[in-house]
Amino acid sequence: MTWFRAGSRVAKLAIRRTPSTSGSYEARRLLPSQNRHFHTTLCKSKAPVPCPVPLSRITDSFLDGTSSVYLEGLQRAWEADPNSVDESWDNFFRNFLGHQASTSPGVSGQTIQESMRLLLLVRAYQVNGHMKAKLDPLGLEERAIPDDLDPGLYGFSEADLDREFFLGVWRMAGFLSENRPVQTLRSILTRLEQAYCGTIGYEYMHIADRNRCNWLRDKIETPTPMQYNNKRRKVILDRLIWSTQFENFLATKWTATKRFGLEGGETLIPGMKEMFDRAADLGVESIVIGMSHRGRLNVLGNVVRKPMRQIFSEFSGGTKPVEEVGGLYTGTGDVKYHLGTSYDRPTRGGKRIHLSLLANPSHLEAVDPVVVGKTEQYCSSDADRTKNMAVLIHGDGSFAGQGVVFETLHLSALPNYTTGGTNIVVNNQVAFTTDPMSGRSSQYCTDVAKALSAPIFHVNADDMEAVVHVCELAAEWRQTFHSDVVVDLVCYRRFGHNELDEPSFTQPKMYKVIRNHPSALTIYQNKLLESGQVTKEDIERIQNKVNSILNEEFLASKDYVPQKRDWLSSHWSGFKSPEQISRILNTGVKPEILKSVGKAHIPPRNF
Repeated sequence: MTWFRAGSRVAKLAIRRTPSTSGSYEARRLLPSQNRHFHTTLCKSKAPVPCPVPLSRITDSFLDGTSSVYLEGLQRAWEADPNSVDESWDNFFRNFLGHQASTSPGVSGQTIQESMRLLLLVRAYQVNGHMKAKLDPLGLEERAIPDDLDPGLYGFSEADLDREFFLGVWRMAGFLSENRPVQTLRSILTRLEQAYCGTIGYEYMHIADRNRCNWLRDKIETPTPMQYNNKRRKVILDRLIWSTQFENFLATKWTATKRFGLEGGETLIPGMKEMFDRAADLGVESIVIGMSHRGRLNVLGNVVRKPMRQIFSEFSGGTKPVEEVGGLYTGTGDVKYHLGTSYDRPTRGGKRIHLSLLANPSHLEAVDPVVVGKTEQYCSSDADRTKNMAVLIHGDGSFAGQGVVFETLHLSALPNYTTGGTNIVVNNQVAFTTDPMSGRSSQYCTDVAKALSAPIFHVNADDMEAVVHVCELAAEWRQTFHSDVVVDLVCYRRFGHNELDEPSFTQPKMYKVIRNHPSALTIYQNKLLESGQVTKEDIERIQNKVNSILNEEFLASKDYVPQKRDWLSSHWSGFKSPEQISRILNTGVKPEILKSVGKAHIPPRNF
């Protein structure tokens, strides 16, 4: 409502109400020679005291009353002759209605009331547009569209759609910036729908900082929708094929084994890769990742680059590691979907970034404070938090339901704890077996993040390019403001909680839809084929390449013998294992010392 208050102040500076003999108020212009001080403590002469009026009888307001009538009269006079009004009003109308207002027949009919109502309509989309966004890939969610997104509520009709309007407001960005051209109401509404009611739902109007909101408006309310070029789309397609075929390969080779697959949320992998690439371009050198078991194997293999043959070897029972020279610390022996690793990964922009995925037990969010602590340790030599970044991947049920999430989030702005975190919620809309309406009281599982004034980007996981866009935007926000941001990846779980469960027992309607729902890869392939940017031969070539590599790694896994510690890579070179340390250090004590210590502990006879 900043623009409303600004408009009110302008009106108050130019209008002075004086009580007439009849008790009504009369609006008149102030002449330059008149006193412009409105506070009685500053006035030299005693101001007249208006007669008290009961609140029930006050119907005059800035938008509807004598002030509005007076302003519209001034506007009509200004449109006929800008020199007929005071210079301050001339500046006001030029800024408010645009420089083209006096010459454009469409804008010339724009009244003050219509301008204010149009600003309210734009603000309604910024606040509640996400309620109309198409976020559920299954189309099962039924949400009431807020009334304030209806142009008719603001007095606009079909006849107004082709009228031109100017929206510029001082110190605002996006649709409301002063440098936006005059547009028809139809084009304004179309772009608002594209920006706020497509497959991305933005929540940021709870943020009190104007500069941060303006930054987001400039990113969201672009003159035209975001588009990727042909080369970029082929990279995204390649990454999505890797994510999808990895899960399919595991399902084919180990049909009766738990793996907590990512089917239904495969777009997480390309999204993470694009986020990390963008973060590296903006100066990040190291990322610490924490996540639960859902999709961990896919993240290990495709994002953090744990050798595929090692993952496949663990599925087959693995082999006992042989000792390296000097000993080997073999690790925990935990299940494969709890393990971590680290790797120096090349990025799309030609840089290298160190990735560290921490091991995590079955307690879904237990790793959150560990990730924050490890990242903060790295930040001891990175005061601006520009080189080290934490990424936490949550489930929808645990993000809303586990206290450790909220506790960790509230460390985010404390001295010596802040890391500028990034959160991704893999929202399969069912958590374990519970409908969202039965699992929480809030509209979204991410509402807990509003306490931190963190922006929240809800995205339909079936829209691959929308996922990439919000992941890149999250990286840009984090590097610009060094504060938390949340990506809510609204997807589904194609199979049960694990692959041995039958989900239709608890979610029969949902899984009836899921059985007939195409994968994100199928949807994206069809989109690119229809646009003519890729051919069937291009897709088959990528698929054959991926299948060939997976089969080669599978064959190599049969003879795989781990020769080094699994999750210790370049950053840990030179560190010695416990076995090595115990062999190097001499922990023995001379017998004379032990005897003297023993004698010292013998109490006196009469003690």
